Amino acid sequence: MATRSTEAVRNGTDADGREPGPATTGFSERYVPGTGSPMRWFFSGIWLVYLISPVSALFGHHHGVAWIAGGLAITVAFCVIYMLVLIRSDTQPRLARAGLAAIALLAALACAVYGKDWLPLWIYVSAATGMVLAAEPDGRRVATLGVAVVGACYLFFCWVSHLDLTNTLVVLLPVLLIGLAMMGFRMQMTLMRELAQARETVAKLATNEERLRLARDMHDLTGQSLSMITLKSELAAKRLAKLPSSAERDAVLTELGDIGRVSRQTLHDIREAVSGYRRPTLAIEVITARNALEAAGIALDDDAGLTLRSGTFDPEAEAVLAWCLREAVTNVIRHSRARHCRIRLYERMGELSLEVTDDGRGFAGQAHDDPATSDVPDSRHGSGLRGVSERLSAIGGRLSLEPAGGPGPGHGFRLIATVPAGSALPALPIAFR
Repeated sequence: MATRSTEAVRNGTDADGREPGPATTGFSERYVPGTGSPMRWFFSGIWLVYLISPVSALFGHHHGVAWIAGGLAITVAFCVIYMLVLIRSDTQPRLARAGLAAIALLAALACAVYGKDWLPLWIYVSAATGMVLAAEPDGRRVATLGVAVVGACYLFFCWVSHLDLTNTLVVLLPVLLIGLAMMGFRMQMTLMRELAQARETVAKLATNEERLRLARDMHDLTGQSLSMITLKSELAAKRLAKLPSSAERDAVLTELGDIGRVSRQTLHDIREAVSGYRRPTLAIEVITARNALEAAGIALDDDAGLTLRSGTFDPEAEAVLAWCLREAVTNVIRHSRARHCRIRLYERMGELSLEVTDDGRGFAGQAHDDPATSDVPDSRHGSGLRGVSERLSAIGGRLSLEPAGGPGPGHGFRLIATVPAGSALPALPIAFR
């Protein structure tokens, strides 16, 4: 049942196999994890309507057209950049940070030139600050500090414009609280995105487990039966061969031979299918490695290309790279005493290279490019890496082992498995170094 639900989600249908209706579609589009739907940004931007108050103040004084045009230009630029900051804060963080600096400068310019009527602009600057800075590595601390700085800027311009204490405090409260609220909203979006990724990981693991179960069932149930059919047909043919020769006996022997050949071929085909089900993939091995390293207390820095590239090139080559990844991660956990592990997939000069690097003990001596024919300095790595090298050699690949940080012991360990990329399917739009 769980598998059916997973496939239904993947195929765009509900659990009963029906296409989603308009109401269901609208609901799913409204709550896309970690992205922020257009309705969310609409409700974030609708509060810009309160800028009508400072804009209307432009026409309440006897100033020239240039004065009014300048105020309107600042308002339009502020609104446009503010919305871009909110919308692009997730997908283009650099642009969002630049936009945040721009709206802060516009708010300062408006307050310096047009006076205290424009002080509420700092509420929007605080909201954008909470949204943008909460995405930083130390998001909570950085965003809180940023909101405090915005509050200090607001107080400075209140002092410059001689705003009374009551009105200063009335606006200061939303300046601080809205910034903190937007910081919490951004952190909620991040948690939703992580939840969606965790669900995808669980779905992939469940799918892989189901494939392995099907492979075991196919092998155990049909393999034994077909083997018995083959054996029985051969025994029957031997017993018939001892009977007196006749046309009918020869016809029966021919039929029994056909039964034996068909059963043997069917058993071979099933074993091929089972081996295909059990063939490892980079996507599954990365998920498994992430869980295993996390359980061992080792921080993982992996590449999104490992998952996105999976299934786009020769399955046999991918299976070998997946075996290499499994062996490398096993060695990191068992022998390296590392604190960090880095996994990358590179494409260059017609080859795909899987690189696994750790910051553990490493091994003494120089790198060995062929562990199958040379002595691996750490004997605990020998048999596993020798088997990996043999798998790579069978498809024209190679294995390289070397210290990660420089010559000599104690500089970590780097494993590089390289396979030909000539049979790759059209590449995905991913930047590979």
